[in-house]
Amino acid sequence: MTRYLLSPEAKEDLRDIRGYLVSQGGKRLARYVLQEITSAFRLLASHPEAGHLRQDLTTLPVKFWSVFSYLIVYDPVTRPIAIVRVFDARRDVQAIIGRKR
Repeated sequence: MTRYLLSPEAKEDLRDIRGYLVSQGGKRLARYVLQEITSAFRLLASHPEAGHLRQDLTTLPVKFWSVFSYLIVYDPVTRPIAIVRVFDARRDVQAIIGRKR
């Protein structure tokens, strides 16, 4: 089984996402969306090249992958891969992951 690690920030992001989804659509919706996000973690762990760089947003060596309206930000070089953040793509991405340097 291919592995991945969640940063403390990513763990908090997932808790926040769950709380929001439960409040807006119930536990069933939250469970479904989080299962899809977790499936994406496994996909990225086995195929770290799958995501895309966003040099317009950051010069950090991270890649991006979307699931519904959420962005998964991960480090494709580390083994196991590191899931850095998970957040709604409508948020200020540069403020969350760091300004372009």
